[in-house]
Amino acid sequence: MTGYGKAVLQLPTKKVSIEVKSLNSKSLDLNVRIPSYYKEKELDVRKRIAASLVRGKVDFSIYVEMTSDETSTKVNGRIVKQYMDDLRSVLPTNELSEIELLKMAVKMPDALKTEREELDESEWQLIDAGINEALKEITQYRTDEAASLEVDFRTRIQNIYSYLEEVKALDEERIEHVKQRLQKAISDLKVELDENRFEQELIYYLEKLDINEEKVRLANHLDYFLKELDGTTSNGKKLGFIVQEMGREINTTGSKANYAPMQKAVIQMKNELEQIKEQILNVL
Repeated sequence: MTGYGKAVLQLPTKKVSIEVKSLNSKSLDLNVRIPSYYKEKELDVRKRIAASLVRGKVDFSIYVEMTSDETSTKVNGRIVKQYMDDLRSVLPTNELSEIELLKMAVKMPDALKTEREELDESEWQLIDAGINEALKEITQYRTDEAASLEVDFRTRIQNIYSYLEEVKALDEERIEHVKQRLQKAISDLKVELDENRFEQELIYYLEKLDINEEKVRLANHLDYFLKELDGTTSNGKKLGFIVQEMGREINTTGSKANYAPMQKAVIQMKNELEQIKEQILNVL
């Protein structure tokens, strides 16, 4: 969900820059900064951004730079003169020059007055078009990023498929290895062994190490992830849930593996899954 969009407008008396930036977030976290004379339009702007971007930590700003010679701040001459007269009455005239009195007077309350600029609807229509342009730009930015993410996701899912096949191929060898290790341990103890009891205990032990269910569920999760990736609706949260389920199956497989070659394959699966987790928040 990272993205950036910008539009710049040159109006008769001002330059208006519109910026919208977004970072990853589980929901929409919107921060809007606009000049006070556009505040009445803020609610509409928020609704449009929310409808367009859906999720992400979004910062939206409108910056205004005045380019005309006129200014909305004026010196309140009558008030300033009154301040200067008051200052003369309390200070000896020979100690302060007129310039110094003026410097003191303009710092007094109400010495400067700012005329509040009213919203010009025709001007806002141009700004409104600029907002659309900035939103279109950030949406395209997100779309381009999504295309590269999809390729990366598919590659990593296929890698996990490959490591899963490796785990399946190692499973029979792993079981035989566990049997031999247990038999050797008992042989090293040099005690008499009830073969029937040993077989029962071995079966019970191997059942606890069985990973067939984990292999089936992980394969299903991988298929489901690709199916959702092919969808046309916003499904980032669902993909995140599927990734969590993949992680559970991979972790359980690793804890049951009890065989170094299989554990290496599991570590590779975990590595691929971590790469997916880092980017999954970029999906709406």
